[in-house]
Amino acid sequence: MKKWLCAAGLGLAMVASAGVQAADKVAVVDVMSILQKMPEREAVAKQLDTEFKSRATALQQEEKSVQDKVKKLQSGGASIKAADRTKLEGEIKAFQQKAAAFTQDSRRRESEEMNKLVAKIQSAVKTVAEKEGYAVVVKADAAFYASADSDITAKVLSQVK
Repeated sequence: MKKWLCAAGLGLAMVASAGVQAADKVAVVDVMSILQKMPEREAVAKQLDTEFKSRATALQQEEKSVQDKVKKLQSGGASIKAADRTKLEGEIKAFQQKAAAFTQDSRRRESEEMNKLVAKIQSAVKTVAEKEGYAVVVKADAAFYASADSDITAKVLSQVK
């Protein structure tokens, strides 16, 4: 029994020391900070703005007309003919569908471009982690505590620039 307790104690000590060694190889990176400071982010924003500018302008111009139609429906009430009401409602619904499609398309494209930037950051994190000998890299917003020595954000940022 005594030998068993001694072996269990020795095993726990080995596990604890291995845990300490692994903790020395953990780094933290603030991905959001890197995203905000990346020069490509502004270029991507300009690219997306240019890509969707004509559709946005067309929708803005059409919006005033649709607002007038909504007011006409609200103020006209029961005095508007059924056919006219149906036509106005159809035009309003068509505009809403165009606006929803625009929003969906712009969000999809923004997500695609952000995924490219995140992939670039992930590659840089991997490069820095391998170079510095880190076994694990944790996102800063997922860490409860991290010493300044384990923060590799600046190194990753210089890698992506």
